[in-house]
Amino acid sequence: MSAPTATTAVQTAPAKRPLRDRLPVVKQFRQSVGLQRAMLVIGLVVTGVFVLIAILAPLVAPYRFNQLRGDDGSFGTQQAPNATNLLGTTVGGYDVLSRVLWGAQTALFVIVSAIILSIFIGVLLGLVAGYFGGWLDRVLVVVCDAVYAFPSLLLAIVMSIVISRGQSSLWGGILAAAISITVVFIPQYFRVIRSEVVRIKSEAFVESAKVIGASSSRIMFRHVLRNATRTLPLIITLNASEAILTLAGLGFLGFGIEPTAAAEWGYDLNRSVSDVTSGIWWTALFPGLAIVLVVLGITLVGESLNDLSDPRLRSRRRVGASSGSVAATSSITTTGGTPDSPGGAGMMDAESLGVVSDAAADSDQENRREDERS
Repeated sequence: MSAPTATTAVQTAPAKRPLRDRLPVVKQFRQSVGLQRAMLVIGLVVTGVFVLIAILAPLVAPYRFNQLRGDDGSFGTQQAPNATNLLGTTVGGYDVLSRVLWGAQTALFVIVSAIILSIFIGVLLGLVAGYFGGWLDRVLVVVCDAVYAFPSLLLAIVMSIVISRGQSSLWGGILAAAISITVVFIPQYFRVIRSEVVRIKSEAFVESAKVIGASSSRIMFRHVLRNATRTLPLIITLNASEAILTLAGLGFLGFGIEPTAAAEWGYDLNRSVSDVTSGIWWTALFPGLAIVLVVLGITLVGESLNDLSDPRLRSRRRVGASSGSVAATSSITTTGGTPDSPGGAGMMDAESLGVVSDAAADSDQENRREDERS
């Protein structure tokens, strides 16, 4: 009879995941299943096409956004789609296709500028207010709540009038529109970051950093900030679609960018209102369709990230998937004979019950490990 050998469990540190698996969108894509993955893929494709067109607009557009003449002479006004102008011409004599493609570039410039300014100002104010508190926190909360109470489009119109002052240059108009949208977005980033900082600053690791003598700036930017910005990718996607709608609203109401400075979808819709009643559909259809598709694509990405950031939804999907796989692959035996025999119908043996319970336990452990990693 051999003596029992003592075995020791060697705990190894979990391998660090590659960088591509830790990126926000890639991580959520690997977690998504079924309809949720389809929504995310469609949103990413539409958004990617929009960004690609915006970058390559000078190469893919047949004409300049303010070009009125081609090789064969003037385009003409309100011309139906033809070989020279594939999507027709506007009431001002511009090529519709070129205006739509160049409008994507203008929209991308405004979105990027507005989001960068909003993140920089809103995150900084939320970090300072949430960490230090006191009278500064109360003042900033009251100011941001007052700004947030105004209708966003009305506030953007007022800021556009104050900032632009009749400027019609490309970068002047883009900067004016971006700053107008930034004023609307700052309170959103401020409130989200402030609430996260208020929660995180009472954690044990922050108190430990204070005990060892770390400065306030190091604690804020090294420890608190990196843990308070997890929801920023979600807010950015939702604000990007809102920025396009705000820019289109400014252009439609006449407070956007002049047509000689840049192409803008909202302005083109404003100029084509009278064309619709005359049966001229192409001047309004394609700019409006561009706005709808881009907003839809970015919204699908944002909503998918919002759903996938909830661990409860991921747990329900995975438990359902694992239960379905166990039910499809495991064999259920009966005790006491065949299912038709007395006492044998509906009886599952202990081994089958153990398989199902083990699968559920493994699924719960996997969900807990993934939530700790994220």
